[in-house]
Amino acid sequence: MIYWDHAATTPPLEQVVDTMSEIMKMHYANPSALHRSGEAAGKLLKRAREVCAAALQVQPSEIVLTSGATESNNMAIKGAAMKYRSRGQHIITTGTEHPSVYECCKQLEALGWEVTYLPVDAEGVVDLAELADAIRKDTVLVSIMHVNNEMGAISPLADIGRIVKERNPRTLLHVDGVQGFGKLPVELAAWKADLYSLSAHKFNGPRGMGLLYVKQGVQLFPILSGGSQESGHRAGTENVAGAVAMSKAMRLAQEGQPELFARMTEIRDLLLHEIRQIPGLELNSSERSAPHIVHFSCPGLKPEVMVHALEEQGMLVSTKSACSSKLSEPSRVLLAMGKDTAHASSGIRISLGKEHQPEDAASLAQALRIVCDKLRPIMEREGQRE
Repeated sequence: MIYWDHAATTPPLEQVVDTMSEIMKMHYANPSALHRSGEAAGKLLKRAREVCAAALQVQPSEIVLTSGATESNNMAIKGAAMKYRSRGQHIITTGTEHPSVYECCKQLEALGWEVTYLPVDAEGVVDLAELADAIRKDTVLVSIMHVNNEMGAISPLADIGRIVKERNPRTLLHVDGVQGFGKLPVELAAWKADLYSLSAHKFNGPRGMGLLYVKQGVQLFPILSGGSQESGHRAGTENVAGAVAMSKAMRLAQEGQPELFARMTEIRDLLLHEIRQIPGLELNSSERSAPHIVHFSCPGLKPEVMVHALEEQGMLVSTKSACSSKLSEPSRVLLAMGKDTAHASSGIRISLGKEHQPEDAASLAQALRIVCDKLRPIMEREGQRE
């Protein structure tokens, strides 16, 4: 089996697993405890925070450890909305955000906040003029992801940050960075980002661990109340083993990003070329997308049929976001990009990881040809019904 679902989750590196296991066995004390074991755990936590901060070129005090990007996104959006509601109750995002952002904004709408959902173009990129026009005096927060988790569309964050701060310097910019870190350069200062979310299991770290960068001076209403951990941003006993393991995975991902980008780009381009040659398949991503995501539609075919057929050929792919893949509705992202229901209901996502080589792309392309030859009568018959 060749695993092509790294956008959903990545296999943890062996050295990351070893580190986490060692910490769990040797340093299980509560890092807030005053005894010797607690102090040792506290020092490990402090060092992990420093490593994470160095990878993002920020200060350790700006790193808030969380359980993952879903919590980080909720903390950023709801925390900012509630803390700064005296400034206004207007939020801006896009119609193609990850469910942990999109549904968070829907919840706030139900509680009285006004949310503007910006449109995107045919490649899934936000219109900068629309963004500029949408920002108002009462806009508290703009939340736009770095890389779209379905299509791989890359947001022009430097331009977005410039526009946000020019139109309203008090408006905060939140970036869901989950699909970008380790694949593309991250430049929080150049983006003028105030908040930035990550999840460790997207860059070969442990599941259940993430972080939120909170720029110095930005305050958030704590979603989890209780103790004073994480500088009051998030109550709860810290996951020392998870934090240390995440920091190792984060350092390795940041160091290996240039080489990985080059190799993934080569493999991605091979897959794009091959898919263009297969009748019945229609690409939704392009060479301008992130290097690790290739997305296509097979109109007339339920995506789960393609997924299972490819699995029989030894290829593991996915449909849309892993958080939404079991839902039968058309992809919200594809619909926002202007695709019709047939395309939005038949999307397949291929996502690359560290272990992939060019020869794997050839194997996947061959599997796609076999599967499409087998399923083409079904696709053509359903297409005629449309």
